[in-house]
Amino acid sequence: MTIRDLLAARRPTLSYELFPPRTPAAESTLLETMAMLVGTHPDFMSITYGASGTTRSTSRDVVHRLALQHTIPPLAHLTCVDQSRAELTQVIEEYLAEGVRDFLALRGDPPKGQADWRPHPDGLLYASELVQLLREVAHAHGVDNLSVGVTAFPAQHAIERFRQLGLDVLKAKQEAGADFAITQVFYEVDQYSALVEGAAAQGIDLPVIPEVMPLVSVRRAVRAAELTGVETPAELFSALEAAQDDDGARAAGVAHAARLSRDLLEAGAPGIHIITFNRHQAALELVESLGLGR
Repeated sequence: MTIRDLLAARRPTLSYELFPPRTPAAESTLLETMAMLVGTHPDFMSITYGASGTTRSTSRDVVHRLALQHTIPPLAHLTCVDQSRAELTQVIEEYLAEGVRDFLALRGDPPKGQADWRPHPDGLLYASELVQLLREVAHAHGVDNLSVGVTAFPAQHAIERFRQLGLDVLKAKQEAGADFAITQVFYEVDQYSALVEGAAAQGIDLPVIPEVMPLVSVRRAVRAAELTGVETPAELFSALEAAQDDDGARAAGVAHAARLSRDLLEAGAPGIHIITFNRHQAALELVESLGLGR
């Protein structure tokens, strides 16, 4: 069953985001985290994909392990960054040959050291073009049950000068063949609701799964803000600063993520996608608080 099929069932989905390890120690941590998260019977897990294909092989290894060893549907990330159309086609074909049917199509961020985003000379410029390529390659190989996700940006939507551009981009992704969207990080339910309502008003009916990030330390909150450009709420940052130890900080972060998740589900969100940082404890505590795990 693809993610598109799961969302059609109209019950809250539970999913996690993992990233491929870069060291033997990180691999050991990831394997432990995967084993613990699998115990909650998630609907799928997504695996990120480094800029310029820097984690191409390790991403594929994680996808393979999820699909075969844990039988959890993997959502494979793909980006347009620094890859030709032929290279992307090869990656898609490799995944399809292994039975992967769920993809997240991203434009991607510029490689480290590159100030502005530039496409590969023989590559793709927009995520919508990657969606279209996924459909074309799947069709060429007789795959008709492909499920393609894209990203949406509630925090950006809250900024008026970016609002219409964001909706135009999301509509182009839908028209190219996207089935659902997963948001980037945000911390206010009103931002999510405004995005969904604004999209619907312009004929965009993609299910939008919110991404939730349990922040468990001041250091992680600072780093997350640097990476995403979305500021940590002052209330949460203060709670993390006031925590007496790691357990207290984690409890504060999980409590904030749980409140946001409940509000999102009450607002009609089709599920919750949890960023794990390849650590299981905060994710499991959040899932237990929400009652989503089986």
